[in-house]
Amino acid sequence: MSEKAKTYRIEGLSCANCAKTFENNVKGLDGVVDAKVNFGAAKITVLGTTTVNELERAGAFENLKLRDEREQTVDQRPFWKARENVKVYLSALILIVSWLIGKKLGNESYIPTIGYALTILIGGHSLFISGLKNLARFQFDMNTLMTIAIIGAAIIGEWGEGATVVILFAISEALERYSMDQARNSIKSLMSLSPKEALIRRHNQEMVIPVDEIQIGDVMIVKPGEKLAMDGIVLRGTSTINQAAITGESLPVAKGIGDEVFAGTLNEEGLLEVKVTKLVDDTTLAKIIHLVEEAQGEKAPAQAFVDRFAQYYTPVIIIIAFLLAVVPPLFFSADWGRWIYQGLAVLVVGCPCALVVSTPVAIVTAIGNAAKHGVLIKGGIYLEEAAHIKSIAFDKTGTLTKGTPTVTDFIPLVKNQENLLEITAAIEDQSSHPLAFAFVKKVKEEGVSYKKIQVNNFQSITGFGVKGEVHGQLYYVGSPKLFEKISEIAIEVEQIIESLQNEGKTVMLLGSEKELLAIFAVSDEIRKTSQSLIRELNKLGINNIIMLTGDNRATAKAIGSVIGVSEVKAELLPEDKLTYIRQLRNNHGHVAMVGDGVNDAPALAAANIGIAMGGAGTDTALETADIALMSDDLSKLPYTIKLSRKTLKIIKQNITFSLVVKLVALLLAFPGWLTLWLAIFADMGATLIVTLNSLRLINRQ
Repeated sequence: MSEKAKTYRIEGLSCANCAKTFENNVKGLDGVVDAKVNFGAAKITVLGTTTVNELERAGAFENLKLRDEREQTVDQRPFWKARENVKVYLSALILIVSWLIGKKLGNESYIPTIGYALTILIGGHSLFISGLKNLARFQFDMNTLMTIAIIGAAIIGEWGEGATVVILFAISEALERYSMDQARNSIKSLMSLSPKEALIRRHNQEMVIPVDEIQIGDVMIVKPGEKLAMDGIVLRGTSTINQAAITGESLPVAKGIGDEVFAGTLNEEGLLEVKVTKLVDDTTLAKIIHLVEEAQGEKAPAQAFVDRFAQYYTPVIIIIAFLLAVVPPLFFSADWGRWIYQGLAVLVVGCPCALVVSTPVAIVTAIGNAAKHGVLIKGGIYLEEAAHIKSIAFDKTGTLTKGTPTVTDFIPLVKNQENLLEITAAIEDQSSHPLAFAFVKKVKEEGVSYKKIQVNNFQSITGFGVKGEVHGQLYYVGSPKLFEKISEIAIEVEQIIESLQNEGKTVMLLGSEKELLAIFAVSDEIRKTSQSLIRELNKLGINNIIMLTGDNRATAKAIGSVIGVSEVKAELLPEDKLTYIRQLRNNHGHVAMVGDGVNDAPALAAANIGIAMGGAGTDTALETADIALMSDDLSKLPYTIKLSRKTLKIIKQNITFSLVVKLVALLLAFPGWLTLWLAIFADMGATLIVTLNSLRLINRQ
């Protein structure tokens, strides 16, 4: 019997070190083969057999609670009412009372000492349990350092300072929990978007059932003002749908029969009947939530650096603290009590909390912010890489243009032209190319019948066109480049082709092996946002912007000049685009490729970052792209680059600030000026400042 992986959500997970400790504890449980904690998403995946109670016992050191992954919402208490904070209030009250009694009775009384001891026990009992266990295993994490420092303070008679350290540390932990909850709020809000049940018509009966029981093919009835529970296709009715949660679009989108709709979106006006096309775990919203949570667990290069640094940093701090405590008394006849105290203060200030949290909170917050704006970033590495982009290559069709070309010209080249449209339509109907769709659509609009024409031996000629036999005659439909290989093109025909191409149109020819029969011109409308996009990217310092297309040079240059790209590469086959992207990487270092996520997959994969357009409803885009723009809105690209740069800037600020604060505090220890309360205040203050600095990304526009 194979082991099954089970995923749980974790409540109360606030620090990266705690996540690692919890993961190790779970791995040590009987029946558990492996376990992996996603700190950013606050989830754990367990391979093996165990129970929630056993998992919660493994997380008892931090009072962690677990629930099933499907339980997306729980009753949230206000921060100040949280059970974990009760011990903070009680121990803080005892500390204040003890301090006041000490002021009144003087240092001779034992009552304040008893009060300080109670403060330490109440406020720090979970800290001590974890710290002592780690100390027994020679694992020197934050809890271990704090435990040694507080017990050491009590041994040398500094009960008041030990109690103060416990309170400040407890406050710090409570605020960290609150901050991480705020950082994860964007995903929590996504989880609450989709209803948990829906009105379904099945076998001519209407019933309200949980989304888990809805099947593909069921008809979902959605009234005005209701949210859609499932993805589907509109069978009946028209309405406007607010898709902001999925695509980031600010304006509602009109939907009618045959249009695709998504779970979590809001039906604003009309009654809709929707045929369900995906199960609850496969909806676009479910995929977004899953991918964003996975992305929040992926480490950015900056975070990997911090983790490696922390491995060496903590042992060095312990060595410095030990030397500071013993060298002055042993070699310079200094006071043992004073320098042991300084060593303990170094242990406290040396806790790497601020440093460890400096990166993940920023990454979690930024990726969550992007998801709210309709941008799916699939990991910290891609978020960070977007800040370094030097060149961007755009696919033309469907990216810089709308991707819905229309036939504008039909020029027959022979006298007998009765069957030319029917033959062309019959052959093109076998193709999946956008230009083929355009031609078939045009023929249908004109009422030309072609379905009865049989096409034999159809074949697609990659990058050039198609061919097929009709009534025993072999015909070709494709670019002028295709016919250059078959027969010579007359000068007067070349002039017509060149004239159409200079107008920015794409030219297709119909012909046999013997002669050309007709010229067709197709035009693809440029997106309204394309020109403003290029200007915005130029303002961001990205001036090397290239348009890649399989279209002819004249058409490509005409479109490229209107849009304002710096370079146009035309008449490219898919392998040519791949080769060019590799050249760009060699020449410029950091290259992004923007496409529709379906075509040009090799080029998207070869770039430092592959960015797919229109990820909503497109499984290929969600699965293959590093970044997916959920709508077809190119303005999200500058936003993504600005968010990435801001995130990287904040991470650098956090790391620098954390190290500077530690260094200053350590320097204060050598002349003997560092106190325990100052040490914990520096550590707590640095942690809170870097966390709050990261939370600035929550509302980044």
